[in-house]
Amino acid sequence: MLRKIFLPTILAILAYGFWLSPDFKVISAGVAIFLFGMLSLEEGFKAFTGGTLERLLQNTTDRLWKSLGFGMITTTLMQSSSLVSVITISFLSAGLLGLAQGIGIIFGANLGTTTGAWLIAGLGLKVHISAYAMPMLVFGVILLFQPQKSAKGFGYVLVGLGFLFLGIFYMKDGFDSFKSAIDLSQYALPGLTGLLVYTLLGILATVVMQSSHATLVLTLTALASGQITYENGLALAIGANVGTTITAVLGAIGANVEGRRLAAAHVLFNVITGLIAILAIGQFRMAVDVIAHELGIAPQDYTLKLAIFHTLFNLTGVLVMLPFVGRLVSLLERWFKVRAPRVVRPRYLNDAALEIPDAALSALRKEVAHLFERAFGIMAHGLNLHRRTILSDYDLDQLIDAPPRRGDYDIEAHYERDLKTLYSEIVAFASQLRTNIPEARSEELYELRNAARGIVEAVKEVKHMRENLVRYTSHGNKDIRTEYNRLRALLAGVLRQVYQLVIARDETVTLLSLDELRVQVKEAARALDERLERLIRERLITPAMATSLMNDSNYAFTAAEALLNAGRALFAAPTAAARDAERELSLSDEEIEQMLEQEGGTRR
Repeated sequence: MLRKIFLPTILAILAYGFWLSPDFKVISAGVAIFLFGMLSLEEGFKAFTGGTLERLLQNTTDRLWKSLGFGMITTTLMQSSSLVSVITISFLSAGLLGLAQGIGIIFGANLGTTTGAWLIAGLGLKVHISAYAMPMLVFGVILLFQPQKSAKGFGYVLVGLGFLFLGIFYMKDGFDSFKSAIDLSQYALPGLTGLLVYTLLGILATVVMQSSHATLVLTLTALASGQITYENGLALAIGANVGTTITAVLGAIGANVEGRRLAAAHVLFNVITGLIAILAIGQFRMAVDVIAHELGIAPQDYTLKLAIFHTLFNLTGVLVMLPFVGRLVSLLERWFKVRAPRVVRPRYLNDAALEIPDAALSALRKEVAHLFERAFGIMAHGLNLHRRTILSDYDLDQLIDAPPRRGDYDIEAHYERDLKTLYSEIVAFASQLRTNIPEARSEELYELRNAARGIVEAVKEVKHMRENLVRYTSHGNKDIRTEYNRLRALLAGVLRQVYQLVIARDETVTLLSLDELRVQVKEAARALDERLERLIRERLITPAMATSLMNDSNYAFTAAEALLNAGRALFAAPTAAARDAERELSLSDEEIEQMLEQEGGTRR
């Protein structure tokens, strides 16, 4: 409801302003061009997020100080703390980052955003930058029409920078012209009232434009033309800092609980930093004067002094909050608790991750592993086994001679509760991601989607065989009981290996281990055919038993194959090179068949 009222109100105010003053149109156009430039810049940087970003994150955020540096450098390059915040929420939701690392990046982003004020105050308002904007726009647009993704990305970056420069020029020009018609400095408010009112205006302006950079540019250009006082400019800068959290809050709406925790950390940090700046405004002003004097900045150069102030109070906020990161993490974990849903829902998938291919693929991989973890318990109980038995060192071959045992377990009910919704959302997420993923990584997406389908199919195969499995593992006929117990042992062995590879990350289990198991499954299928023929011929089992065993063995071997393929797709080596090397060494289906034929020929 508020959104429906908010947009028409803003449009009506702008239309009235355009009618009232031609100079207001120039200023508004400058803001619009600047914001469009930021959007183009963000689009350009997104083009370079495929493939290496996950490794870069792992290497540059494993320590808090590294996370701080990462946030500062990326924000300096992208000139958008909002974009860095949203991307960080996506990575955190996808499980690529821990909460403490994410908070470090947010702190660093707040420091990085101060470089924008320095660039604008030190260069943008003192140089005729519109002259540099034109070549950037020309070269950028040419690159946008190139088929290569990297060329397009660089084109967007150039276009974005060009529009940023052009927007600053129009805002500055608009305020210079506006001054001849009306002097806004007449409406300046002194003292605490001015500080609070202009801080609120800075918050509102940033919420409307969803960019603290745009608010700062507007503040600096108005300050340079004398339209606002230095004191009110400081308050607007504080307000811009607090208002920029709105983008992170909006980005967290589609994120999971980790993303919401980080958004809350962002709001807390910026609000506390803003309060510190308001309460100690006198001390900050004196410190700014001292620093400006030491740097040789003129006492009346208020734009550069505002840049110093912006850096100083953000740096103070980081220094105050940094020692309390551990406590902040604990506090946020208490505030935002993970609720166990009645129907199992995704842990890692969220709309925020879809914009970043690395984050989205990582989220999908973790979610398919989560799907397997849920399916593991269902299949274990479906086989009349305890989860802990499969995961222990218990010799599964002992199951072959296990005594009769009945069980009462509703696979269908657990599938509906634990898997159906989760699988549906994985499929939907993969379909959305397909339109936004680089061609080089589409095969990875295809494998993960097939892995999810294979896991669900394996559960259904166990469900199909369960009725006969319960009947014949408690049957008085030892031969049929033994054969069904062999199938239980086989599937339990596959579940154990895949779990160790995918969930437990046991370094002793590799893709080659899965290959050995695939060979064993093929050999078990051939051995069963031979035994089945003998059992029928010697009338050790009835025709009805034989038919059931043939059908159920087919279910069991199909489930085993699907699980092994899922394990292969979900295998995560320490590096991409190690994963590719293991896959290169693993056997194809044709090679396994050839091995079995050679072994069969040797035995004959």
